[in-house]
Amino acid sequence: MTPVSIGVLAVSMSVDAFVAALGRGASLRRPGVGFALRTGVIFGLIEAITPLIGWALGMAFSQYVAAVDHWIAFALLGAVGGHMVWQAWRGGAAEDRAPLTLWATVVTAIGTSIDAMAVGVSLAFLEVNILVIAAAIGCTTMLFSSTGILAGRYLGRQFGRLAETLGGCALFALGALILVEHLAG
Repeated sequence: MTPVSIGVLAVSMSVDAFVAALGRGASLRRPGVGFALRTGVIFGLIEAITPLIGWALGMAFSQYVAAVDHWIAFALLGAVGGHMVWQAWRGGAAEDRAPLTLWATVVTAIGTSIDAMAVGVSLAFLEVNILVIAAAIGCTTMLFSSTGILAGRYLGRQFGRLAETLGGCALFALGALILVEHLAG
């Protein structure tokens, strides 16, 4: 793969993490740069690991992973997105809520990285340097998700529940899109 194609792949794998981070940033009490970077590192590490897992699985079990990856992504993203919408409308301002837990961050990161695992499966059949590709995806995702948290902070202050609701709906829609794309073939 050329550097340009690796860059395009890294950006495309990072967009869903950006959307998730944007929604989460809108729902949190004024997240700072440190929190945004910490969240970005979690998203980036998971997004870098999943194509490696996919690549390894692709070498051994490609038909099994491809059969369920879309359902896993839909379930995780749908659950996190639905919870965000519920959280936005259950009462109380976003500033009154607890910060995003480590577990919720990891689950969201896993949900947004399932597609990277599927890409890793497909890369198993090409002659590529999977470590370079995984590192590019991880670094890009870290940058995108950290930026998303901070941008969500601004949107959260400006638009409150609407931004959090839209972020949750975007996560659910992203999971549904992954599901539909896989089911439609």
